[in-house]
Amino acid sequence: MAGTPSTLRAMNDRAALDLLLEHGPLSRTRIGKLTGLSKPTASQLLARLEAAGLVLATGTTEGRPGPNAQLYEVNPAAGHAAGLDVTPERILAAVADITGRTVGSYELPTPGRRPAQPVVQQVTDALDGAVKAAGLARADVHRLVIGTPGAFDPGTGRLRYASHLPGWHTPTLLDELAAALPMPVEYENDVNLVAVAEQRLGAARGHEDFVLLWNEGGLGAALVLGGRLHRGWTGGAGEVGFLPVPGTPLVRQVTKANSGGYQELAGSQAIPKLARELGIDGIPSGPYAEVAAALVERAAQSEERSHRHLLETYATRLATGLASLVSVLDPELVVLSGASLASGGEVLRSLVQSEMEELAAARPKLVLGDVPEHPVLRGALESALAATRDEVFDTSR
Repeated sequence: MAGTPSTLRAMNDRAALDLLLEHGPLSRTRIGKLTGLSKPTASQLLARLEAAGLVLATGTTEGRPGPNAQLYEVNPAAGHAAGLDVTPERILAAVADITGRTVGSYELPTPGRRPAQPVVQQVTDALDGAVKAAGLARADVHRLVIGTPGAFDPGTGRLRYASHLPGWHTPTLLDELAAALPMPVEYENDVNLVAVAEQRLGAARGHEDFVLLWNEGGLGAALVLGGRLHRGWTGGAGEVGFLPVPGTPLVRQVTKANSGGYQELAGSQAIPKLARELGIDGIPSGPYAEVAAALVERAAQSEERSHRHLLETYATRLATGLASLVSVLDPELVVLSGASLASGGEVLRSLVQSEMEELAAARPKLVLGDVPEHPVLRGALESALAATRDEVFDTSR
């Protein structure tokens, strides 16, 4: 379809801004070559973006053959977005500038079964801590994405599948947060956000259909189909901890018990129990997710028969649930993420891949996650930044 001049200018502006985000500082000539625009048009584009405060002139192409050329980059201060990673123990908050660089972060401990502060106060305190660390004010943040276990039911607005998150289940919570925060707020399942991070920055880049299996505090999955997250009717797609699997008793009323077959078979809490059954000594104490990760890491590095047996059994259990998922979804890729999977490294990945080749007709490639540091928080920032860039970079208005 033919576009109006203003629409075409806006499209060219956005293409140039995306190239600057991807490549870093570029010259006018380079932008022209990458976009297919003439030199005069590229010059007009950059002048327009510079006047709008979206790009900055920064340095020159010194050290290259020919005359030095002016370089341009996206103005980091053009916009900011924030993300929160919520668990029962703490809230991690971070603020990123429009380029994706984290400019402020904060951790708010939230221990205990009953929150010492209302959830709205916890959220605003965590956000304010990160905003202050960034040298900004709340009003400078264009958008906030909050990642939690479970998911908010789009029909009722209530958090489901996360009974272990105290204070987050009141029916008025989303309205209270909307009233307390000046920016648009989105809510997303924590494992879905890990998939966002892996798709944009990590092991799933360039893949349209993949499953991410997460094993840390709980066992969950994220499903990306046709390049988009599949959340399900109530937001519960990927709650694979409830999946009935061979090897555990059939569990009824799983949502009330907050447990299910696959969680009991291959979740983090199953690993210390398996280690004790195999007679492994020196099982550390602490939260079971940390204990599980330590045991899997030790087993992956050991030649002892009991450790090898632990890793092989764990791999079989993981593959048992994954076989059901890939048989239904037939994804191109499976990403293994979370401390209890990442700690096994290539040794565990290879064992799970071998088991999958026997248990499932579909043969997706298995890879380890490539966003090791706070992937839930990184995914929240990436999600918030995508919407923020759409808003800030829209020069057609």
